Amino acid sequence: MDLDRRALLKLGLATTSGVVCAPRALSASPTKTPPPDSAGVLVDTTLCIGCRKCEEACNRRNRLPRGVESFSDRDVLRSFRRPSATAFTVVNRFPGSPSADQVGVAETYAKVQCMHCLRPSCVSACIVGALTKTPDGAVVYNSTICIGCRYCQIACPFEVPAYEFNEALAPRVRKCEFCVDRAAGTGANPACAASCPTEALVFGRRADVLAMAKDRLKRRPDRYLNHVYGEAEVGGTSWLYLTGRPVTEIGLLDLPDTPPPQLTEAIQHGIFRYGVIPIAFYGLLAALMWRNRPTPPPGPPGPVVAEERPGAPGGAPRGPAGGGR
Repeated sequence: MDLDRRALLKLGLATTSGVVCAPRALSASPTKTPPPDSAGVLVDTTLCIGCRKCEEACNRRNRLPRGVESFSDRDVLRSFRRPSATAFTVVNRFPGSPSADQVGVAETYAKVQCMHCLRPSCVSACIVGALTKTPDGAVVYNSTICIGCRYCQIACPFEVPAYEFNEALAPRVRKCEFCVDRAAGTGANPACAASCPTEALVFGRRADVLAMAKDRLKRRPDRYLNHVYGEAEVGGTSWLYLTGRPVTEIGLLDLPDTPPPQLTEAIQHGIFRYGVIPIAFYGLLAALMWRNRPTPPPGPPGPVVAEERPGAPGGAPRGPAGGGR
């Protein structure tokens, strides 16, 4: 049976699908438990007043370029913003009270930054290991080995990593790194939490701030929705949110509990286990190329050579049958 390119593609997809659908390939690996000293931050959106002190502290600690607007200028809150290469954290303003208990407050403020996932998709997607997760939970970046593929941007479920598109020679992926000082060997120590005047940001061990969040839920059911955002979303995050209204109304995404790497890594490991599938596929491709190789055109006819008579001296040409002249 002749194989053309379309048939080859179908065969390759069928083979890949068989591996992907295999129970072993899709066996769900358990969500990793964070280390006991894993850092975390509790964000209580009902206490945020939109002062932007966290933005200013982040800018100074990370030596980011100053914008044209002052950090005391609240006009920037009129438009929705996302973290960028020059702003690792931003505060957004949303109409409506932060909770049913705060009907006298007309607006809600919510801070957004890298969530430092327990199973970070950006780390899983980085093919050179430029993004790594430290023992205390911070996801940090090594620009010296980054190849600029930007897979981390695509993989991040929170759409956080930004890229320095304006840097032609050495662009970097930029995001919050939990204020980790690798030169000094210190762990997470976020400047934003230290600068918050209302303690809307509380930094500590993740287990401790999670317990604090659940205690507030128990004591104030009239103020908070009964959910800690980040406790289970995409496998859990180091930043945990308490809200008095649905998260989708204040710029946060409604995400499943399953961490994306749990599926993508299972598929990758199944397809590329021992290199069997790539070797088989490229072997089939080589066989098809060999089968369909072009046939060389026939050459010009050679000169006609007279038939020789056996035993004739000097290879004399053989005469007519019967030997008569």
